[in-house]
Amino acid sequence: MPIESRNPATLEVYETFEPLTTEAVEAALALSTEAADSLRLMSVKDRAAGLLRLADVLDAQTDALARMATEEMGKTFVAAKAEVAKCAGVCRYYAEHGPQMLADEPVMIDDGHAYVAHLPMGPILAVMPWNFPFWQVMRFVAPSLIAGNPGLLKHASNVPRCALAIERVVLEAGFPKGAFQTLLIGSGQVEAIIRDPRVKGVTLTGSGPAGAAVGSVASDVIKPSVLELGGSDAFIVMPSADLDAAAAAAVVGRTMNNGQSCIAAKRFLVHDDVYDAFRDRFAAKLEALKVGDPMAEDTDIGPLANASAVDEVEAQVEASVKAGARQTVGAQRVTVEGFEGGHWFSPGMLEDIPEDAPAFRDEIFAPVALMFRVPNLEAAIELANDSEFGLGSAIFTQDKGEVLHAVRRLDAGSTAVNRIVASDPRLPFGGAKTSGYGRELAKDGLMAFVNRKTVTVSGL
Repeated sequence: MPIESRNPATLEVYETFEPLTTEAVEAALALSTEAADSLRLMSVKDRAAGLLRLADVLDAQTDALARMATEEMGKTFVAAKAEVAKCAGVCRYYAEHGPQMLADEPVMIDDGHAYVAHLPMGPILAVMPWNFPFWQVMRFVAPSLIAGNPGLLKHASNVPRCALAIERVVLEAGFPKGAFQTLLIGSGQVEAIIRDPRVKGVTLTGSGPAGAAVGSVASDVIKPSVLELGGSDAFIVMPSADLDAAAAAAVVGRTMNNGQSCIAAKRFLVHDDVYDAFRDRFAAKLEALKVGDPMAEDTDIGPLANASAVDEVEAQVEASVKAGARQTVGAQRVTVEGFEGGHWFSPGMLEDIPEDAPAFRDEIFAPVALMFRVPNLEAAIELANDSEFGLGSAIFTQDKGEVLHAVRRLDAGSTAVNRIVASDPRLPFGGAKTSGYGRELAKDGLMAFVNRKTVTVSGL
C-alpha cells in the first residue's frame, strides 16, 4: 500500500511513496553498517561539532520544516516552529554535554587500575509516531549520533515528508552517508529489521500494542529496547492551589498539539472544595479557544491527524455519555469554514464519568478534559494510580507536605508541581506500568544504547 502525505485540514494529497523493497532495505542496512565504522572512528569532539551544525541547519530551515509538520499532521504552525526549535536545542545539549557523559570513568581497584569506557553499539532502529514528527525523532538522533550509533527510522506512515527531511538535514550537517536513514516501510517490515543481526537495538514511541510487539521481538533476539507508550496523565488540583494559574496550565496541558500528546494532562482530579471554581475557569478557557486553519497565527486548535482519530474520540465520548457522563463543553465533531473536509474536533469537557465509561479507563487522544471530584489528596492519588498508564502526573498545591506525599505515591515516570508535564533534554523521560520502560534524554537516554565496557589493567 502506498505511503501518503495528506493534509488533515484540506485533505490535499501532496505526495505518495511506495514502501521500500526488501532489496532496498538490505542496501540501507549495509550502508548503516558502513556508517557505524565511520562514526566509531570519528572523535566525540567531531561528532559534537556535527550536532552543532545540525542545530544550525534546523534553525535556518525552521519555517519550511514547521510548515511541513503542519501540512502533514495538523499541528498549528506556531507549535510546529516551537517543535523545530526544541530539536535544535536537544542537538546543542548533547553537543555540549555528550563528550563529558561519554568520557572514561576511572575506578579504583586493588591491583592495577580500571575504568569504564563508553563505546557505540552500532545501528539502532527507531519506530516513531506522527504527533511530534521532528521532536520524537530528534531526541533519539542527538544522543545516538554523539554516541556514534547510526540511526534507522521507521516513521509513522502519515508523515513521510517530515521523515525524509530529517535524513536530509542530518546529511546537510556533514554526518557521513548512512549515519541516519529514513526507511519508508510498512509496519509488517519492522520485525525482520529488528531481528537482523546488524541492528543492535530498538526504541519505540507509540501505542501499547505496538510497544508490546516490538519489545517482544527485541527480547526474543536479546537486544536492548526502550519503549515510551501511551498515557492518561492525572492533573491534581488541591484547595491551596492558585486556581487561575492551574486553569491556565490545564488548558495548555490538555490541548497542546491539538490534544494529541502522550504526556497531555487528561484526567483532572479536583478537590471538592475548589472543584466548581476550577471547573468554571477551565471551561471558560476551553470555550474561548479557536479551532481553525493551523497556519493562522490566532488559531489555537488545528485538525486531528486523520479521520480515524476523529471517529475514535467521537465514539469514546458518545459511549461515555451513554454510560452516564455529562458532556458539558464541546467535545464534538465540528466543521470549519473553508475547510469542510478536515478532521475537526472541538476542545471539550466530560464530567460525572462512571467507572464503566470509556473515558474512565481509555486514553483520550484528543482535546477532551476528563473531570473528577475527589474529597482529599489520598483519594486523588488512589484515582490517579487506578490506571494501566503511568507516564506523567501533575499536582497544583502550595502545601509542601502534599507535594512530598504525591511525589512518593504517584505511580508515574514524572511528577510536575504547579506546572504541566513536559520533556526536557536535561531530564530523563519515560514511564511506568504500561506507559513503557527505559528512559530517553539526559544521560539516561545516551546510556540506553552505549556499551559501558569495563576495562581492567595490570602491569602498565
